[in-house]
Amino acid sequence: MQPLLLKTFTVTTALGRGNAQTLSALRAQRSGLQARAWETVDLSTCIGEVEGLDAVDMRADLQQFDCRNNRLAQLALEQDGFMQSVQAAADRYGKKRIGVFLGSSTSGILSSEQAYRERDPVSGALPASHSYRHTHNMFSVADFVCHYADLQGPAHVVSTACSSSAKVFGAAQRMIDCGMIDAAVVGGVDSLCLTTLYGFNSLQLVSSRPCMPFDAQRDGISIGEGAAFILLERADQARADDILLCGVGESSDAHHMSAPHPEGLGARLAMQAALDMAGLQPQAIGYINLHGTATPSNDAAEGLAVSAMFGSDTSCSSTKGHTGHTLGAAGGVEAVLCALALRHGFLPGGVGTRELDARLHCNYLLANKERAIHHALSNSFGFGGSNCSLLFSTGRA
Repeated sequence: MQPLLLKTFTVTTALGRGNAQTLSALRAQRSGLQARAWETVDLSTCIGEVEGLDAVDMRADLQQFDCRNNRLAQLALEQDGFMQSVQAAADRYGKKRIGVFLGSSTSGILSSEQAYRERDPVSGALPASHSYRHTHNMFSVADFVCHYADLQGPAHVVSTACSSSAKVFGAAQRMIDCGMIDAAVVGGVDSLCLTTLYGFNSLQLVSSRPCMPFDAQRDGISIGEGAAFILLERADQARADDILLCGVGESSDAHHMSAPHPEGLGARLAMQAALDMAGLQPQAIGYINLHGTATPSNDAAEGLAVSAMFGSDTSCSSTKGHTGHTLGAAGGVEAVLCALALRHGFLPGGVGTRELDARLHCNYLLANKERAIHHALSNSFGFGGSNCSLLFSTGRA
């Protein structure tokens, strides 16, 4: 593929709003996971909640989109000069030549959960004020972003569980490559909801403490919320400090509805495809942002796949101990974290992990490392064996 430029990028999670707060938290090895009361949740767990989200006011002309998920999208769009960059791109290319491709796993389902409490006691009808189309509908977050940014190009939402907002990079790459568009807003948004928390708990996948990726005593995920947006354009004249998308690898092992292939087959296929697209060998990769959910089976499968391909030298870590598992937004969030690592020569050590699982032979970082790297890989592996690996490089590579 022809590399694509990450013209602008931004991320908002429990670590903070925007890139600066996020980078500061990573450098301090601070986790955003806390045991706290949220909504009507009655579970012993820790969550990664975005501070102040309930106080965000939706733009006056977009009130029909008001829900937690779209408020999170709006909050993230307003960071790091992202909207100014998008408007500049619209001026260059035209509103119809910019696509919007986002990932989400639950969209604004919380709005329907809340509306269900207010249903008519006789008919069971939801309140008239509830707009499924603009909130809960899976397309609603892309629809909201198109309206918010006044974009008129092709738009869709990918919902393939935890790989959702990684796979949108491939969608954008293909559309730009075939000339349908000139630029794309990609990323993901997923916000806290009861369905997710109780659903993962019913699968016995939720830890009662902050998650511990790749730890010998890991016992499940911590759910977080987050949003990330990236503006992709052709990289005709990349500068030394530019971040480029150079490889997208997708696979589907279809091993099981919720468990990964025990030997990490799908993960290996996705990572190899990303390397092949970028024309790189495994030894070129300076850092891997692991999917690293902290469940026993997921970390074991990914550990086997990574060590089989990269050996035990390539630095890697999971940042889900920082942010929690942001589910459909994880691919986009962790893509931005890789971009920050490349730009700042900084490899984040995982937090929450105390004693590495001796059966996993990756070079897992427990402490931060200051090191200039040229290539980073980001893994996102979802339910049903939907896998995606993204390969990012610096313009000087």
